[in-house]
Amino acid sequence: MKLYIGNKNYSSWSMRSGVLLAAFGIPFDEVKLRFDFSPGSEWHRVTAGVSPTRRVPVLVEDDGFTVWDTLAIAEYLADRHPEHAIWPRDARQRARARSLCAEMHAGFGRLRSVCPMNIEAFFLDVGQRLWAEDEALRADVARLDAAWRDELAAHGGPFLFGAFGAVDAYFAPVAVRLSRFGLPLSEAAAAYRDALLAHPAVEDWIAEALREQDFVAEDEPYRKAR
Repeated sequence: MKLYIGNKNYSSWSMRSGVLLAAFGIPFDEVKLRFDFSPGSEWHRVTAGVSPTRRVPVLVEDDGFTVWDTLAIAEYLADRHPEHAIWPRDARQRARARSLCAEMHAGFGRLRSVCPMNIEAFFLDVGQRLWAEDEALRADVARLDAAWRDELAAHGGPFLFGAFGAVDAYFAPVAVRLSRFGLPLSEAAAAYRDALLAHPAVEDWIAEALREQDFVAEDEPYRKAR
């Protein structure tokens, strides 16, 4: 399989699928495309050939079959690899994990917009200012914190349902955002954030993002240059 992704430093959606594949040791080839949406760019040329949405990530099978949404990719991998507990084995836990992924997929809009993913940069002063001024951001983080605490208390950690799974890969980019902006969390949620950042698949993604050394101005609301 091939996984088409964007810049590792910025692409939270790509991170979900890349970390999930790596965490379970599922073989794949990575095709990284630079975020460049100018007319005639490699981004437009390549994505047009693999996805009707022209977005990443996109998983492409050897026969050309494509899956282009992070939730769909997680479900497809779970179907293809039933030997791995990509979702919890218990039906109710599985439904809860999917609910959390769907909530992350569609929600937390204020956190996404004002705290974009940027692995190589820390914006602690910005985070402090946003936390003081932005009630919607505080509400997003409070909901996130509560959701994490509920599952950690129910299943004992270190990940939301005990062992690492798709739902944890889904929240890995959020752990990056929270850490880079220094947003406050409860003790339990902070421990989970740190466990995510210390997972080998997440650590590898972060290390590769740091090696990119690629400044994309459109994804940098808080910096004018590196």
